[in-house]
Amino acid sequence: MSELNNSVAQSGQNAATTSHNEKLRLIKDAVMRHVITVGGLSTICAVVVIFFYLLYVVYPLFLSASAEPITQYQIPSESAGKTLFLNIEEQNEVASRFTDSGAVIFFEAKTGKILAEEKVLLPEGTSIVSSVQGTPMREGAIAYGLSNGQAIIVKQQYKMDFVDNKRTIIPSLSYPLGEAPLVVDESGAALDRISFKIGESSTVIVAKTANKLHIASFEKEQSLFAEDSALIRSDSVLEMPVGTIKDILIDKEEHNVFVMYEDGLLNAVDISKKSNPEIKQQMTVIKSGEKVTSISFLNGDLSLMIGDSTGLVSQWGLVRDKSGKSMLEKIRVFKVSDSSIVAINASEQRRKGFMTIDDKGEMGVYHSTSERLMIKAHVSDSTPLAVILSPRANTLLLQNHDGKIHFWNIDNEHPEVSMKSLWQKVWYESYPQPAYIWQSSSASDDFEPKYSLTPLVFGTLKAAFYAMLVAIPLSLMGAIYAAYFMSPKMRVYVKPTIEIMGALPTVILGFLAGLWLAPFIEAHLSGLFSVLVIVPLTVVIFALSFQTFLPEEMRKSIPDGWEAAILIPVILIGGWFAFSISVPLETFLFHGTLRDWFKNEFGIGYDQRNALVVGIAMGFAVVPTIFSIAEDAIFGVPKHLTTGSLALGATTWQTMSRVVLLTASPGIFSGIMIGFGRAVGETMIVLMATGNTPVMDLSVFQGLRTLAANIAVEMPETEVDSTHYRVLFLAALVLFMFTFVFNTLAEIVRQRLREKYSSL
Repeated sequence: MSELNNSVAQSGQNAATTSHNEKLRLIKDAVMRHVITVGGLSTICAVVVIFFYLLYVVYPLFLSASAEPITQYQIPSESAGKTLFLNIEEQNEVASRFTDSGAVIFFEAKTGKILAEEKVLLPEGTSIVSSVQGTPMREGAIAYGLSNGQAIIVKQQYKMDFVDNKRTIIPSLSYPLGEAPLVVDESGAALDRISFKIGESSTVIVAKTANKLHIASFEKEQSLFAEDSALIRSDSVLEMPVGTIKDILIDKEEHNVFVMYEDGLLNAVDISKKSNPEIKQQMTVIKSGEKVTSISFLNGDLSLMIGDSTGLVSQWGLVRDKSGKSMLEKIRVFKVSDSSIVAINASEQRRKGFMTIDDKGEMGVYHSTSERLMIKAHVSDSTPLAVILSPRANTLLLQNHDGKIHFWNIDNEHPEVSMKSLWQKVWYESYPQPAYIWQSSSASDDFEPKYSLTPLVFGTLKAAFYAMLVAIPLSLMGAIYAAYFMSPKMRVYVKPTIEIMGALPTVILGFLAGLWLAPFIEAHLSGLFSVLVIVPLTVVIFALSFQTFLPEEMRKSIPDGWEAAILIPVILIGGWFAFSISVPLETFLFHGTLRDWFKNEFGIGYDQRNALVVGIAMGFAVVPTIFSIAEDAIFGVPKHLTTGSLALGATTWQTMSRVVLLTASPGIFSGIMIGFGRAVGETMIVLMATGNTPVMDLSVFQGLRTLAANIAVEMPETEVDSTHYRVLFLAALVLFMFTFVFNTLAEIVRQRLREKYSSL
């Protein structure tokens, strides 16, 4: 009876314990379910936040520019004469007005309050006949052509001073070539048109008189002991018709003079030999019956912007022909107005933008590279008398016929970017034809940024393609053998070893690829191709010999699934033999190196750090990911499927190809796509092993630049919130969307594969 009671008590205790454990398990399940749910939602939220942050940084690139009038005031010192030019300094605080009487009035840009007045030192009895503002306009130089055949150049200067911790800008005039006027025409004929260019050590003045075109060059010669420098002068006269000359422009290198006629005839004059100028090109830039109304250089003096009477502004750039000569070609055309004359064409001073105003007072601000119309505004009821953009292109000063100066604010932060400049071919300055180019920065202020993302996307896909070309066969074949044919005891060692390879830092792989693998492949290129033939041939020969010559007792002594261990030394010997004979083989077959043969026979160049190196190194990094997922998928195929297939008479390979692989295909596909995502987003390997050249070349022997590597290289050096900075974030957004779309498609395909083969 006592035993029965003890048994009942024990049963009750066990039931209580079981009930307690069941409750504890349910609690743990509930807690973990909530933890997993919170973790999953947190991951989704993090991805969404990243997406919207990237979008937040990128969004300003595509905002429209704007212009709005701030104030207007009466012309400062109206009695000083008619305005020839307006100018404004970089801080948008002090402006200046140059008049036809030689007066220069400095005033506050926002209020018109006069700060200082100066008078240009003109000879007595002379008057100003012509004038021109130098380029770049931020230098503030003005040349006057006088009625007695002389010229004088003045330059405005702004000195910054701090008084009582308050910044004060003090304006003044200087004379770069001295206060004494320069004689251009010794006969004393009036200089009807004048142009000039001031360089570091030389100055060129080109002036038109009634029937001649004079070129005066001044070279500075610095004495070893004297503090002042002497001017060495050379003169020449260019014989050409001068009656209807519209304008004269000199490029910044002082090598070319462009003489523009009203009827559209353009003469390009080579003045590199100052004493012997010659016309190197004559062309007509507009249609017959039309007139040229304005002409100016785009920033950098590499392109001419020509406005005509039909409202078109055409960009002409110097392009080298097949013989290496620089010739003018039309790059692009902007439709500025329907029928009005383009009256003013002012270039931005730090970007490849320009401003136009037609005879109806319609202003347009454009960017040449992106071909975008940034601003369209009505600024005057008639053609303005003078207009100037500030050096930072964020302010506009304009004088109308109403006797007032209008001060405008311009918001135009990112004109360089458009869908065309990002994704299509663009004809950049000095390039022979449109191209996809990424070149984001330069040491020159005249640089034309090139923000094409196409070569970066191309490089990303190219690197991923060659990496997957190496990784997929190795990882899938290895996964099939390890999961289906390999001995379980051997699999215990092989699978963890390959998975540990995935933990290798990619920076180490990139370092080895760049400093060891790339030079090794360059020296043994034929050996690499020989491996693809010799190693499989060696394995086949060994297998035949193993089956034919090895006694049956020895073959049976090798456990099933351990055959791969025997092949390891065979593969190593075959690889060593292939690389050993590579150099003699190259010499015998190609009479030199394989690289030179590719170059001479097919025109295929060879860069030491190229897609081949990246494919091998990055493929090595991707193999563990694909192998691990694919091997788990194959190994996880239910055993009753394989045994049933074998029982029905199918061979091992038939079972593998028609049952196992189909059942495991969702997992295999997932492994491949995850590996592809790893290859697309890889940074350090491509950064160190490709040379980072953003070229679009399908050749496996050429370098590349990927989106991820480009961000890693350039982000530390870029200015925050600049166009370059935001374009790099746009590259990150493109990479984000790229991986998101591909992963989504991969998941859809995986689900369909699972549904299709779940009935097996």
